[in-house]
Amino acid sequence: MQDLAVQALNGLASASSLFLVASGLTLIFGVSRIVNFAHGSLYMLGAYLGWTLLQLPSVDDWGWRGFALAVLLAALLAGGIGALLEITVLRRIYRAPELFQLLATFALVLVVQDLVLLLWGPDDKFGPRAPVPLRGAIDLLGLRFPRYELFLIALGPVVLGLLWLLLHRTRFGILLRAATQDRDMVAALGVDQRLLFTGVFFLGAALAGLGGALQLPREAVTPHMDMAIIVEAFVVVVLGGLGSIPGAFLAALLIGELHAFGILVFPRITLVLVFLVMAVVLVLRPNGLLGKPLGPPPASEAAPPLPAPGTFLSVTLRRALLALAAAALLLGPLLLGDYPLILLADFAVLVLFAASLQLIMGPGGMASFGHAAFFGAGAYAAALAMKYWAAPMLLGLSLAPFAAGLAGLGFGWFFARLSGVYAAMLTLAFAQILWSIAFQWVEVTGGDNGILGVWPAGWARGRLEFWYLALALCGGGVWLLRRAVHAPFGLALRGQRDSALRAEAIGLDTFRLRWAAFTLAAFWAGLAGAVFAYGKGSVFPSFLAIGRSVDGLLMVLLGGVHSLAGPLLGAVAFAGLQEQLARVTSLWRLLLGLTILALVLFFPQGLGGALSAALSRLRRRQEGAA
Repeated sequence: MQDLAVQALNGLASASSLFLVASGLTLIFGVSRIVNFAHGSLYMLGAYLGWTLLQLPSVDDWGWRGFALAVLLAALLAGGIGALLEITVLRRIYRAPELFQLLATFALVLVVQDLVLLLWGPDDKFGPRAPVPLRGAIDLLGLRFPRYELFLIALGPVVLGLLWLLLHRTRFGILLRAATQDRDMVAALGVDQRLLFTGVFFLGAALAGLGGALQLPREAVTPHMDMAIIVEAFVVVVLGGLGSIPGAFLAALLIGELHAFGILVFPRITLVLVFLVMAVVLVLRPNGLLGKPLGPPPASEAAPPLPAPGTFLSVTLRRALLALAAAALLLGPLLLGDYPLILLADFAVLVLFAASLQLIMGPGGMASFGHAAFFGAGAYAAALAMKYWAAPMLLGLSLAPFAAGLAGLGFGWFFARLSGVYAAMLTLAFAQILWSIAFQWVEVTGGDNGILGVWPAGWARGRLEFWYLALALCGGGVWLLRRAVHAPFGLALRGQRDSALRAEAIGLDTFRLRWAAFTLAAFWAGLAGAVFAYGKGSVFPSFLAIGRSVDGLLMVLLGGVHSLAGPLLGAVAFAGLQEQLARVTSLWRLLLGLTILALVLFFPQGLGGALSAALSRLRRRQEGAA
């Protein structure tokens, strides 16, 4: 019984720490509608800044006052950094498509990661002990429990109360709540949105920095703590309801206790438990526990009309370019070594993976944070078929897309009923559930050791032969996806995206269209995963991890969500930049992040959109000259 009580108190302490971060994230999203991946970076910066301030010699002389001052100053510095990022970067792209802003915040994550390594080094930093009044333990109902943990438990409700007073008893808070419901109406009333957004970013970043600095007596500061906290913070925000501070507090309590008791009650499914609960809540309550439907998003540039084949270029020129590209893909690899051929095969896989995601994000108008679930499902289907049935490669390649498609068919029934960030987070939950199964079901999947020996057939083991196989499968998949976009199915899919009510009024079943698109995207992502598995000779849980899904998002957004050439340009640009920068410098994340930020600021429709615009201008000039 005492063990259960201790676990409950530990859960409350973790919940308070998580609430500090999640409350800032829900404030930022509620007002700006930005899915701020960089919020975890601000949490990490708060921890590093707090550690640096606590190393100053004069801090020890001040006792607990020095600790409190260092923590508060770290939070204010993190808040200032958040406000600076809003002014210099995010303010310039508020009118860009919402998910495109995600690309900018992830670029900031890459920049901050390398800056942290440059300033503080790769070693873990161990903070000081808690200040003297909070050291040791006290007797509580017959239990010995750390004072610092009790302090954190008490801090959560205090912050909740202060935020409630701010939001309900101050003019700034009233404006924040109004902007959460309708930003355009607030602007119409004469409110300076720039100051409002900067203020909310400062407040949200300060809360994240405070949460990070308060972890110093509990755990080491590491360069990877940003991604660990951001996933849990997103879970809390979505579970509680976007924009709801009480909802975030309730969800943090739920997640904290699930973590605490999951180890005791469900040790085999501890990793999947949180995401399983989130999936159930979103299916039953699409707006979260205490969330309400959000107001309309701010106006942004509409999706461009779908170009017909050959719109921008003459038929003769288009055929000549296609023939030249085909010759380069077929004959060029004959002159390359093994390593370039490996990269080319990887690029082909990534292009198909990005094209499958672009189908649901572009024409479908749906966001997905967990598309790696189907990539990994296809890879594991091929690997398990070889491991347990000794299935040949062609059979594995045939089974993989159907296995992923069945997963998409089952899960898509739930996903197609939601929209926006809630739908995207449901895909994240599904991907994390599959990742947890692959990671913890060691007897079947091998766990973290993966499945080895997934080699291609003898005729395809040469690097050149495997390149031609990858080109045929992935290129054929991209061509069929492009055909689907131009078919009546693709036009109907775009119709339900642009106006669901009008689409239903003319007899289109919008739910079935979204469901079919999701299943089709899962099918082709599964084929990409299987080809990747045979190319690497092994399958690991990382194929299903969040990082893989984020890579897919970045490739689509970098190439252009509404551009048919987007997956090709985005996949090659992202993977190529990443590979080349990693070879020439250890600060490749910094350079890659700055490059992505430059593309975001100067090409807000992505590389594919910029190319389409350039071809349109060239066409108009030719027509004008004629």
